[in-house]
Amino acid sequence: MERISTYLFLWISASMLSAATLFPKEPEAFLERHCFDCHGDGTAKGGLDLETLGRDLADEATFAKWVQVFDRVNQGEMPPAKVKKRPTREEHALIYRSLGQALARQHARVKGTVLRRLNRREYQNAMNDLFGTDLKLEEMLPEDGRSHEFDVVGEALGVSMTHLQRYLETAGLVFDAAIAKTSEAPKPQFIECTYRESEVEREAGKTLKRLGDGALVRFSTSGLSGGHLREGGTPRPGMYRVRVTGYAYQSDKPVAVSISGESYAAGSEKPLIGFASFPPGKPTTVELEARLEDRYMLRINPYGLFDPEHYKRAKGAQSIDDLKGPGFAFLSASMEGPLVKEFPSRGHQLIFGNLVRREIEPRNPKDKKRSSYQATFEIVSENESVDAAKAIKRLATFAFRRPVTDGEVAPYRALFRKEREKEEPFEGALRTVFTALFSSPHFLYLREKPGRLDDFALANRLSLFLSRTLPERELLSLAYQGKLTKEPGALRRETERLLKHERFDRFLTDFTESWLDLRDMDFTEPDKKLFPEFDRPLQWFMVKETEGFLRELVDSNLPTTNLVKSNFAMLNERLAEHYGIPGVSGVEIRKVKLPAGTPRGGFLSQGSVLKVSANGTTTSPVLRGTWVMERILGISPTPPPPGIPGVEPDIRGAESLRELLAKHRSMESCRGCHAKFDPLGFALESFNPIGGYREHYRSFNPQAPKVDRFARGRQVSYRQGPVVDASGTFEDGFAFAGFIEFQSHLAGQPENLTRTLVRKLLTFATGRELGFSDRAEVERIVKESAHNGYRVRDLIYLVVGSSIFQSK
Repeated sequence: MERISTYLFLWISASMLSAATLFPKEPEAFLERHCFDCHGDGTAKGGLDLETLGRDLADEATFAKWVQVFDRVNQGEMPPAKVKKRPTREEHALIYRSLGQALARQHARVKGTVLRRLNRREYQNAMNDLFGTDLKLEEMLPEDGRSHEFDVVGEALGVSMTHLQRYLETAGLVFDAAIAKTSEAPKPQFIECTYRESEVEREAGKTLKRLGDGALVRFSTSGLSGGHLREGGTPRPGMYRVRVTGYAYQSDKPVAVSISGESYAAGSEKPLIGFASFPPGKPTTVELEARLEDRYMLRINPYGLFDPEHYKRAKGAQSIDDLKGPGFAFLSASMEGPLVKEFPSRGHQLIFGNLVRREIEPRNPKDKKRSSYQATFEIVSENESVDAAKAIKRLATFAFRRPVTDGEVAPYRALFRKEREKEEPFEGALRTVFTALFSSPHFLYLREKPGRLDDFALANRLSLFLSRTLPERELLSLAYQGKLTKEPGALRRETERLLKHERFDRFLTDFTESWLDLRDMDFTEPDKKLFPEFDRPLQWFMVKETEGFLRELVDSNLPTTNLVKSNFAMLNERLAEHYGIPGVSGVEIRKVKLPAGTPRGGFLSQGSVLKVSANGTTTSPVLRGTWVMERILGISPTPPPPGIPGVEPDIRGAESLRELLAKHRSMESCRGCHAKFDPLGFALESFNPIGGYREHYRSFNPQAPKVDRFARGRQVSYRQGPVVDASGTFEDGFAFAGFIEFQSHLAGQPENLTRTLVRKLLTFATGRELGFSDRAEVERIVKESAHNGYRVRDLIYLVVGSSIFQSK
């Protein structure tokens, strides 16, 4: 532990060394002529005094201020338009050239100095993929820091003693899970899952109907403990194959069914295994695979069918046997597992190689027949020193992800010998070395030298970017041969291969969780009185919609304008119903052409985005506006001035949030920023906190008009609030009447949308925030992508081929 801490301290300390960049002399005359009247000579409008602002660009805070000054001048915002004495074109060019070059040089000096650590999800993926395990390591590690929206940025990924202790513990767990516990492959158990007969007897004729073929028909989620199959549970953690057999009853179209896990353990998760469609007619068996912890049972419910009492009233039925509505006829369910896909595991083979590992026979042979029997093993070695050295070097090669020297593994060989001297068995000593290797900086950190990346660093970066794990053998083989940097087209071909790989799903999940904030989907719970139509499956579908939409943009190489406006959406019946899109049935999410005039299409009108940018009760134009500003337009909002509250006391008489914000903008210190992001947020007021389109707000005000409606099988009521005003006006004078006009306005800015996406992709791929010296390369990528219409898949190729991606 002390050795690991010392290595980290030395590496991190060395990474902070940098040289200062001299501030150029040329801008001083410009500042005195055009800036000091408001930002100097004892005046500091906006809290900025350029005369006293430091000139040492090596100081991080000073550097950031000068970047802001450069941008405001370069964009023509400063000096403000009302100033009569405007800078000449030559003066602007002088600032752009002299200050711009100084800022670029300083950023280039420091941008490659920070070491990037694997975040906890990357660590989990890497360990499980390498050793063939399926452990939830992420939740065992401390939460990762974020830089803006991303949790892959090196500067935010610190290491504490808690981290180091957890790495040692999790590495040990991986070792234990990877090695074989028996001499022969364990056979998966078949577990029949059924309802308790006593519950069936009690509910028959009330919430379920028995059929002659043995099927139990359920017309809603009512009864049978909410679909909980209490008989039959998992014996231990692992991957299980879940089978459900049934059919749609009294229906001419398939019935949707949700399948999830359930445990009696307090605080246990209730994992959603998936959804399935059962057509009418002959029984259908659906098969799914999922990882379940020990002692988990199944919960199976029809989805989209409602309260049978409603059917009784609506149809005039006297009992459930008389109901004419659709139901799900359940016949059987089972689990099989834990599934063993390889024996011994790839991890076992990687750890032991050709070593002979022999089971130790128990003193009493009868012990082997007991269910509680645990086999023990020993390593048989004729030359322990040689065998241990081979095993350690093999493990180190995978841990370091490059060729290793004898000198580099010497400390680990010494550790093995010390363990043996303490009378630890060969396997126990190797386990100690394993935990040290996979808790070391060589494994946890990406060792990228400043400058052009070598083949191994390039392989690591590409794999972490698109597969969210360390490179597998095929990519590493190319790195060993030096082909990624020397063979034309090799990197492009590997990018194409990884885009088609099943692990690209991880990119879709991790990138949308970071860029679009989908990691916060569970952060708020919509108010059940205001939004009774919301349920957990809807939230699950919302996330799948967004991930599926991004995949479609990549797979079909669509233009970046689709980020904000598209003529299609990724929908199933539940989402289409929620969005008011007719003609969609079934639980499968697929590409659906949108009707003319709909506000849907693009990320901004998707339920997931609209939920994470609101709370469970209300929406905020400020929150949503800053979200759009940063995530879609790539502009980081300026934090509010110190001591300025969100709402001033003198605006208590305002009647709406729009009026509150208008009063807020009347303050000079707030006007500039709110003029940028308030209109963005106003446009999204067309959507409520769960992504539904609205023309009125919903209210708790008992004096407001009451609205009665039928939602998800039951009558619900809420109060109708004020009319929604989704209009707005931008600083440049462009005005829009509602979301659709706003959507078209954003879609008319393909260059800006592309620039933002490029910067987000590069930050995610390189593990660092882009800065001043990266601007020219970003603009080159944007300009090159314009030749083919700013297409998303093309952008990924351009990102991987860029000097930013291929350098540190």
